[in-house]
Amino acid sequence: MANSDITVLLVDDQELVRSGLRRILRRKDGFVIVAECSDGDEVPSAVAEHHPDVVVMDLRMKRLDGIEATRRLSASDAPPVLALTTFNDDELLSGALRAGASGFVLKDSSAEELIRAVRAVAQGDSYLDPAVTSRVLTTYRRVAGDHRSETVAELTARERDVLRLIGQGRSNAEIAEELSISELTVKSHIGRIFLKLDLRDRAAAIVYAYDHGIVTPRFPV
Repeated sequence: MANSDITVLLVDDQELVRSGLRRILRRKDGFVIVAECSDGDEVPSAVAEHHPDVVVMDLRMKRLDGIEATRRLSASDAPPVLALTTFNDDELLSGALRAGASGFVLKDSSAEELIRAVRAVAQGDSYLDPAVTSRVLTTYRRVAGDHRSETVAELTARERDVLRLIGQGRSNAEIAEELSISELTVKSHIGRIFLKLDLRDRAAAIVYAYDHGIVTPRFPV
């Protein structure tokens, strides 16, 4: 196995879907499927045995759904999860991210988009397709209401600016340009934000930004 290969655990209750994913995530493109699970309750043991770089997780399964399986993984030192589903459903979208998923992609996405998503999540980034993000944000807007966390007050004005831009889906380079600071400074701000707010990754930061009114969705509810 090459050092640059991304190791993947596939979790889906349909063999046909897993077969399709295997054809997309090929060795020649830098992926190695180290194991497969047909239900969420099989995931912990597979992760413990194979130590994958990323878990591609279906959300609708018979015994244990992908949201609960993701939540259980998030409670331990586990690989990042890319949530995968055919259902463009608000509650599934928000539930997967709240459970700790680092990204979300629909099963009818292109092979190229799936490859980009798996690579991004494996590298520690988040991946939210813009069309999916719009639906997630409307859900957060409804549920956030006036709930505010006292930890918001712990952020400096600059950190709030950085968190707002993360919530808008900006990359580090775009944040640096917007705020006229270096990318290194952006990374330092992000590190402090994650520490202060106890956030796992950028996907969690997006959830936090919308839940706490730091970003207002542009999409009507």
